[in-house]
Amino acid sequence: MLMTRRTDHLHDHPGQVSFPGGRTEESDASSIETALRETEEEIGLHRRHVDVIGALPDYITASGYRVTPVVSIIQPPFGLKPDSFEVAEVFEVPLSFLMSGMNYQRLQADFPRGWGRRSFYAIPYEQYFIWGATAAMLRNLFHFLRA
Repeated sequence: MLMTRRTDHLHDHPGQVSFPGGRTEESDASSIETALRETEEEIGLHRRHVDVIGALPDYITASGYRVTPVVSIIQPPFGLKPDSFEVAEVFEVPLSFLMSGMNYQRLQADFPRGWGRRSFYAIPYEQYFIWGATAAMLRNLFHFLRA
């Protein structure tokens, strides 16, 4: 599974692990088009290497964003050129690791700005801590693939 670590200076979710992706633009015909465009902009992966399988159900984040996870298979060989403003690092997590329910944790923490105590999924992997919406979407993928 191809993942990114966001740069530390970003206003939203600095330093966090995420999928390539972003906001829909008026020129995007669909969520798939958004995913392909954003992936190319963020990590330099050309769409000719991407075979879209489909999309998972929309995920609504705690902050009210609607995310449509687009699932694809990436055909090697390919080169990446991350946008250094947005992406600190691109890395892979083996699908076999993500398909083991033992690697998912359910945690709680107190959040600032009136958000209070919240529960969330987390997936520690090597030096990375995948959590929040990204971990929840991976958990949804895990359940869909297991079914």
